[in-house]
Amino acid sequence: MELKATTRDLFNSTVTQIFPSVDVDDNTYNLLALATIATVAIVLFILLRVLVQVYASRLFKRTKNRWDNALMDYGFFRHLVHLVPALVMFLLTPVLIENEGVLHAVVIKCSLLYMMFAALLAVFSLLSTLEYLYNSSYMANRASITGFIQVAKLVFTILVLLLSVSIIIERNPLILLSGITAIAAVLLLIFRDTILGFVAGIQIAANRMFKNGDWISISKFEVDGEIKEIGLTNVKVQNWDMTVSTLPTYSLTNEAVKNWRGMQESGGRRIKRAIYIDVHSVRLCNKDMLERFSKIRYISEYLAQKEDELRSWHKDYSIAEDDLLNTRKLTNIGTFRAYLNAYLKQHPHVSQSMTMMVRQLPPTELGLPLEIYCFSNQIAWTRYEDIQADIFDHVLAMLDVFDLRAYQRDSHLLAFSEQRPTSGRVARECDEQAEEPDTSSNT
Repeated sequence: MELKATTRDLFNSTVTQIFPSVDVDDNTYNLLALATIATVAIVLFILLRVLVQVYASRLFKRTKNRWDNALMDYGFFRHLVHLVPALVMFLLTPVLIENEGVLHAVVIKCSLLYMMFAALLAVFSLLSTLEYLYNSSYMANRASITGFIQVAKLVFTILVLLLSVSIIIERNPLILLSGITAIAAVLLLIFRDTILGFVAGIQIAANRMFKNGDWISISKFEVDGEIKEIGLTNVKVQNWDMTVSTLPTYSLTNEAVKNWRGMQESGGRRIKRAIYIDVHSVRLCNKDMLERFSKIRYISEYLAQKEDELRSWHKDYSIAEDDLLNTRKLTNIGTFRAYLNAYLKQHPHVSQSMTMMVRQLPPTELGLPLEIYCFSNQIAWTRYEDIQADIFDHVLAMLDVFDLRAYQRDSHLLAFSEQRPTSGRVARECDEQAEEPDTSSNT
């Protein structure tokens, strides 16, 4: 109180000396007091701003800590400096301006509002710094906190708005809060996406369903790419064609989403593709074929083992080798399957610890599907496609070695078959007419 009285007396004496005609009760005195408060606040603000920008930034750059540089980059200290002029206005106003005047109430309210919004911006900077430091750590690979940071910012904003309105109308903020319940239905409609996104964010973080950098596919939204940001209301996905898709956060929990993270973490990417074999090229192996196949390194041991097995079986059941009905023989397609299995086991880019097989699928009108099912140990897209193409280049090239043919529907053959009569009687009549000599010229 003594400091307040001393400061007021000093200001009054100074005003009286400079402006002898000005009285304490005049409006001119209040304007001079307001100008003095504003001048002191602005001067202190400029001095502190220069100190923070020049000296504090140099000091923080010398340290090895990242958090102080992050606070500086996100403007925490810059926003914090605004609290000083707000405090100066709030403390000097009761000293220099009469408490009963309208000007006093207006300046006090303005200083409180200024103080709250400066504090709100400082809190925003602090939360952004926390998000940056978290995203730079290894924990960001487990769960994203962007949604929670946005929720915290929203909560602080609502609190500051409530306090601001209560200061302006000079009412208890609890009364305003109780009044909000009357329009709760409207707020639910306005903040529907925010509420759904917040709940979805909790589910995503708790169950570690998605994180930044995950490759996801959503057929409904034609999304196929990498998650760049999981926010409170929106998720940004950069597709492989370099376009960016923005979708609601709650769609990650409500829609069917394929997450390729398991493939990326396993270190293997599935190869599942079939070629169609012409069934007319499937046959039993004769001695010439077996002799030719035995020169292939990958299946030489397999053929020797099979021949011993068949020889033993024929001996046990007393079946002669020239008995065409009862003898067991190898087929070219079965030998080809054995070759492909051995080839995949020797391939340097096929994972040997994951499922690997060559199987037949049910025959169709296009032929007999022979499917290769294995995993590449390279998960990068371009490298994976190169490996898959190399494998099937080799498969198609080896078909002729095993006297097999891949089915291919030729358009000129289809056209020929459509033009040729399908009825046997009509076809024979056409052939007979073609064989009859033309005697019209002789007559």
